[in-house]
Amino acid sequence: MDAALIRNFCIIAHIDHGKSTLADRMLELTGALSSRQMREQVLDSMDLERERGITIKAQAVRMGLQHDGRLYELNLIDTPGHVDFSYEVSRSLAACEGALLVVDATQGIQAQTLANVYLALEHDLTIIPVLNKIDLPAADVPRSLDELRQVFGFEADEVISVSAKQGDGVPGLLAAVVERVPPPAAHPERPLRALIFDSKYDSYKGVVAYVRVVDGEVRGAERVRMMQKGTLADVLEVGVFRPAMAKVGSLTAGEVGYVATGLKSVGEARVGDTITLARAGAVDPLPGYGARKPMVFAGLYPSEGSEFHELREALERLQLNDAALAFEPENSPALGPGFRCGFLGLLHMEIVQERLEREYGLELVATAPSVAYRVMLQDGSEIEVSRPTDMPAGGGREQILEPWLSVSIVTPSRFVGGMMELVNSRRGLFKRTEYLDTATAASDTGMPSGDPRVLIEAHMPLAEVLVDFYDQVKTRSRGYASLDYAFDGYRQADLVRLDVLVNETAVDALSLITHREAAHRQGRGLVVKLRSLIPRQMFDVPIQAAVGSRVIARETVKAQRKNVLAKCYGGDVTRKRKLLEKQAEGKKRMKRVGNVDVPQEAFLAVLRMER
Repeated sequence: MDAALIRNFCIIAHIDHGKSTLADRMLELTGALSSRQMREQVLDSMDLERERGITIKAQAVRMGLQHDGRLYELNLIDTPGHVDFSYEVSRSLAACEGALLVVDATQGIQAQTLANVYLALEHDLTIIPVLNKIDLPAADVPRSLDELRQVFGFEADEVISVSAKQGDGVPGLLAAVVERVPPPAAHPERPLRALIFDSKYDSYKGVVAYVRVVDGEVRGAERVRMMQKGTLADVLEVGVFRPAMAKVGSLTAGEVGYVATGLKSVGEARVGDTITLARAGAVDPLPGYGARKPMVFAGLYPSEGSEFHELREALERLQLNDAALAFEPENSPALGPGFRCGFLGLLHMEIVQERLEREYGLELVATAPSVAYRVMLQDGSEIEVSRPTDMPAGGGREQILEPWLSVSIVTPSRFVGGMMELVNSRRGLFKRTEYLDTATAASDTGMPSGDPRVLIEAHMPLAEVLVDFYDQVKTRSRGYASLDYAFDGYRQADLVRLDVLVNETAVDALSLITHREAAHRQGRGLVVKLRSLIPRQMFDVPIQAAVGSRVIARETVKAQRKNVLAKCYGGDVTRKRKLLEKQAEGKKRMKRVGNVDVPQEAFLAVLRMER
C-alpha cells in the first residue's frame, strides 16, 4: 500500500480513562468487526485483562477508513495504563508516528497522563488530545480543557471531545488522525528492515514476531535473518491484525503486522531485534529498544520439585512475550530448586505469577519481593545484591547504595496533608508541590471552587514504595489520588542484613535487607510470628533475629514435657530425682544434635506478613 495512506498511532492515557472503550468504538465505526463480533474491550484478549479491567499487553489492530474519497490504512496500538507496564507503552510508541492522549473529563489530568505525554514527546510523536466521558453527569469539560491548556499548552480547538461509550465525536477523531498524524517515512526500495516490537510463541507457527516494517518488503516463504544473533528462518506466513491474525501476501514499508518465523527457540527472535532478508539483506540494524532493568526481585518455586523443568520452559516462553521479565536459577534449602525473577513492579510480579499458573498449569510459591542494591567493597569493586544472603558481612563493605524513585502524586487538595505525612514516614524527600490549574489555587483563600488538585513530586527509596505504598495512597485519599514513579538513581543508605536463627542455625530464606532504624521492629515481628508457627519439640527452641553477631530480638518455643514420673507412686525421692536428671541430660543432647525444620506453611506465612 502507498505509505502516504498509512497512519500508525497508539492510545495513551492514565489507567481507566477509557482507552480500550475508545478502541472498541473505532473498530465498530470503521467496520473492522461486525456487530456480531463486537464485545466490550475487544482488544483485551486475555482473561486476566477482562477480569481485572486493565490492559496488560499492548494490542495492535488494522482498520480501513474512507476519507476525502481515499481509503486510508489505520494501524492502532492499544497500550496499558498502569505504571508497571510503561515498558509496553514505550515499545508501542516506537512503532508509531502519532498518539491519542485520552483524558477522563470527570478526573482530569492524572499522574500517568503526565508520564505518558513526556514519553510521547521523547519519541517525537504528534499528540492529539482527546477529552473522554463527556456524557457523564460528573464531567467538568471547561476545567479539564483548562488543565490541558495550562499543563501541556494545548488550545481548546486542538482538543477533541468524545464519549467512547456512546460514540459521540469518534468520527471526527478518526478524521483528525488522518489529517494530523503524519504518514510513516517508508523506503520500499531499500533492503528489508522490520523492527520486532512484540512477540509470542505459537505451538504450530513457532515464534510469531509483531513487526513494524521500516524498509523494503517481506513475503511469505522468504528466508530471513535475525540481525542480533544471525539466526536464519523460513517465513511461514505474514499477516495483519483485524484484530485476530489475518494472513496477507506481504507487508511493505510503513505497515504493521506479524511474521511467523517457525523458530522453536524463544531466544532467537527477541523484542527489539531487526528482521532482514537472508540474501541481499540490510547491513545496519534498527536502533531497537534499550533494555529495561528489573526493579523488583522475588523467588518463584514450583510447589512440587518435579515441575522445575516445566517452570523453566514456561518462563522462557513468557519472557518472549514479556521482554521486561528476567530470571535465573537458584536453590533454597527451604523450598528447593526455583528461579530468582526480576520484575518492573509488584503488579508485574503478580501478573506474571498468575499467567504462569493459568496458562501453564503450574502451582507456584513466591517469596517476599526485594530490590537490588549496589554494594561498594573495600577493595574498590562493586557488586549488585538482590538476595539478602549475598550481602557481604559488615567488615567487608565500604558503603551500600539503594535505588530511589522520582514519585508523582496527583491528589485533591484536602488530602495533601495525608500524602505528605505518608511520604515523610517512608523516608521521602519533597521536591515540589504545584496546583494543576490557577483557578482552583485560590480556594485556599476561601473562594468557592471545586476541589483543587495538586501535583506532589518527591524522591523516595524503592524499598519503601514496594510493599503497600500504592494502597496507602488510595486509602488516605479515598481513592481519588493517582501515583506514578520513575527510577531516579542510587543513593547511599544505612542498610543491614537481618538474619533469623532457629535453634542457633540461620534460615537463609527468612533473611532480609532493611534500614537500620527499622531492623528491631521487623526482627521482633518475625520472631513473634515464628514462635506461633514452629511446632514444639522435645527441647526449647530459641528463635533469634540478629544483625551481624548481635541478637536484637528473641523468642523461645517451649519444649514439650513428657511426665517421666507418671509411674512413680512412691519410694525414695532420689529415684524421682534421677529420672528428672536423666531427662534433662537427654534434652541437652537432643538440642546439640537435633535439627528443627521450619514447616513450609510457617515459612509462607512469614513471607506474607507485613514488613
